[in-house]
Order: sequence, then C-alpha cells, then structure tokens
Amino acid sequence: MALQFSSACSFALSHRKSERIRAVASDKVKSQEDNLVKLGGSDLKLTKLGIGAWSWGDTSYWNNFEWDDRKMKACKSAFDASIDSGITWFDTAEVYGSRFSFGAINSETLLGRFIKERKEKYPEDEIAVATKFAALPWRLGRQSVLSALKDSLSRLELDSVELYQLHWPGIWGNEGYIDGLGDAVEQGLVKAVGVSNYSEKRLREAYNQLQKRGIPLASNQVNYSLIYRLPEENGVKATCDELGITLIAYSPIAQGVLTGKYTPQNIPTGPRGNIYTAEYLTQLQPLINRIKEIGQNYNKTPTQVALNWLIAQDNVIPIPGAKNAEQAKEFGGALGWRLTNDEVGELRELASKSKPVIGFPVEKL
Repeated sequence: MALQFSSACSFALSHRKSERIRAVASDKVKSQEDNLVKLGGSDLKLTKLGIGAWSWGDTSYWNNFEWDDRKMKACKSAFDASIDSGITWFDTAEVYGSRFSFGAINSETLLGRFIKERKEKYPEDEIAVATKFAALPWRLGRQSVLSALKDSLSRLELDSVELYQLHWPGIWGNEGYIDGLGDAVEQGLVKAVGVSNYSEKRLREAYNQLQKRGIPLASNQVNYSLIYRLPEENGVKATCDELGITLIAYSPIAQGVLTGKYTPQNIPTGPRGNIYTAEYLTQLQPLINRIKEIGQNYNKTPTQVALNWLIAQDNVIPIPGAKNAEQAKEFGGALGWRLTNDEVGELRELASKSKPVIGFPVEKL
C-alpha cells in the first residue's frame, strides 16, 4: 500500500512538473509571437525589431577604417546575443563591407558564416535574412536582379532569403528591377520583396507594378528616427500606411546619437563628427534629457526608448546596427513594452524644436 501511495505521489509530482514546463514553454512561445509582425501585405512575419549589418566587415565608414579578428568576434557575439534576446532577423546588402581593404570581409559572407555556425549548434533556431540589390548604372533589366540575388545567396550560403530589396532607385531601368523582384518571388528565391530609399511617387509605381502580378510590395526601408523625420514630411510614411507597406527604419538611433553617450564635449569620431557637431548636440540636450527621464519610468535606457518610439507607431520596424553583444542585448530591451501615445507625441514635439539633422535623402531622387 505504501509503495502504491509513493508511486502515486511521484506520478502526481512528475505530472505537475511537466505541466509547469509546458506552461513556461507556452508563455515563451506566446511572448515570441507577441513580438512578431507581418511585413506589409506579405505572409512573412518578422520580429518588431531587426539588426542592421552595415558595419559588419566595413572599413569605409565604420570600425575606424580597419578590420581584424577582434572585431569579427564582436560581430559574431552581437549576432548570437541578438537571437538570444528575441531578435531573429538581420538586414544586410551586397555592398556592405569590403572584400579587399585591410583584411575586411563582405557583410553577407559574415552573416552566412554566423548562421551556419549557429544552426550547427541550435538547428531549431529560425533566422530570417534581408539583403539588397545595388542599382548600379551598368545593371540593366530584370535578369540583373536575379543574377545579383543568386550571387548574394552564394555568399550567404542559403537557398533563399526572406526579404530582397532594391537598395536605392536606379538612374534608369527601374521597371526592369521591379520585374526582377517579381521573378524572384515566383522562382521561390525570396518570400517577400521591398524597396529602399523610395519616394512617395516611386513607391506607388513599384506597388502598382507588382500588384498586377499579385505580388505585394512588402516594405520600404528609409532613414527614420526621432531626429530625422523626413518620411513624415515627404509623404513616404503616409503612403506606406495607406498601401499597407511596412516602413523599415534604418539609423533609428541616429548612429548612436540618441543613446545619450555623445555630448557637446564628446562628439562622435570619424565622419559622424561632421554631422553631429558640438553645436548640434547642444541644442539636442533637452530631448536627450527627456528621453532619459521617460526611460527611468520604465527602467529602460535612452536607446530602448528611442527604438520603442518607432515601434509604438505601428507599421514601423527599426533596424539598429549592433557591433557587439552588449548593444544587441540592449536593443532587445526595446521589445515587450510600449510608450504611451502621449509620450510618443511629446518626444516628437521636443525633437521638432531642434534643427533637423542632415540625412541621406535618396528618396528625393
């Protein structure tokens, strides 16, 4: 009898433990689903925040013009920390990084290597990749898009990618490029297609051209942050909202300026110092101070507040660049909570009192 009672107790305890494990797993899945959003009118779901890989392997703008094993290991740790923090998609491009100078390497090649190594250890991880076609003047016709995409897939060591984008509008031949995007979808090489740095007019043209083939234009990637709000003024964001196109925001923390780490006495190094001058940072301080105050109310950093400001507007996915694990973990803290509408409006109003930062308004082309 005692043996039967003991067995029954053991079964009950084991059953309750299994139920707790299932409940925890269920909560984790639900949390992951809460952080996913459909990309435009496509069936593709991505996390509400992605990671930009522009700096990975780059020596022309980032990394103090040099590349070494230490920086590569830092990028790898950023990749792993991003996934561990719930950020599972990465944005790269065929023109990111350098395959030649100072031992640097192409960003796509690095990302492909990182994915392969991660999958060997955690085969169940779902990792999404977005890359881009460079609309160089000598590239003509739809076949140039497919050819470039296949080269990107080779560097990434993948059979397909989740999102393929036109990096900027071409000087000519844009209709052929859009046809190439449609071909890529129909050939199963990509799940969704988008554009980058497209104006309102070009956005409508691309949308209509793809719509004739029953293919949604899923996204438009543009420069957008609290201190660079041109998409709100030139009709790009309104058009994205109207047509159901997701706006992907690059430079969402203004290349580090919205983190609060730069001051008039400590301006960014390199080319960024010519944009974010001591004078500009002085006039920006009231906004930075308020971002810090709001962050304290949520136990969040200024970086996380600046990113959440974009997430809170819906139909916007920020893609900050992560160069190390610490940055990636901090970016993950922008997920799972939300600024109030009043706070979003207050920060926009404060930001409008500062002189607009110089951007890269390719969408004016």
